[in-house]
Amino acid sequence: MPANSPKIGLFPGTFDPLTNGHLDVIHRGQGLFDRLVVAIGHNPSKAQLFSLEERLEMIETMVREQCGNNVTVATYSGLTVDFARSIGATAILRGLRNVSDLNYEFQIALTNRAIADLETVFVMSGEAWGFTSSTLIKQIASGGDIDRLSRLLPPLVVEKLKAKKTEKGGSLWKTQDPFKGD
Repeated sequence: MPANSPKIGLFPGTFDPLTNGHLDVIHRGQGLFDRLVVAIGHNPSKAQLFSLEERLEMIETMVREQCGNNVTVATYSGLTVDFARSIGATAILRGLRNVSDLNYEFQIALTNRAIADLETVFVMSGEAWGFTSSTLIKQIASGGDIDRLSRLLPPLVVEKLKAKKTEKGGSLWKTQDPFKGD
């Protein structure tokens, strides 16, 4: 790659929902690259609370309000490395919260480098977000007062979680009677 080529970073994730920890990584990552693409992917092994379209709309709004012109949002399906190649990404950006994240992310980073010659840039999570995950957020939100999450989530996400809970009749997840089949 020529020295004057723009350095494009890719920050992939499901972002279901986007947390303040994700925003922290985006803000710090945008200073590392000429252009940062926040890429919303589909992970078939994760139950989704917000549709891809809902996540795209929320993240685009927050990026537009809080980030510079060098951050864009996109959606993709398939392998992250294939999407990275398609946009000319020079590296994948990942946030690390703890040693467990490091073990998991290290394995993926080595694989991405081996199969796609794509580097990974890690940034440590801000101290306030080291314990936050979208999965934990969904568990807390499904069990009670969503306002308790206002320190961990952007205000727009709190608002959308409340609306989603109302829309679903007070429960974020379909519950299943263990004595009945699907």
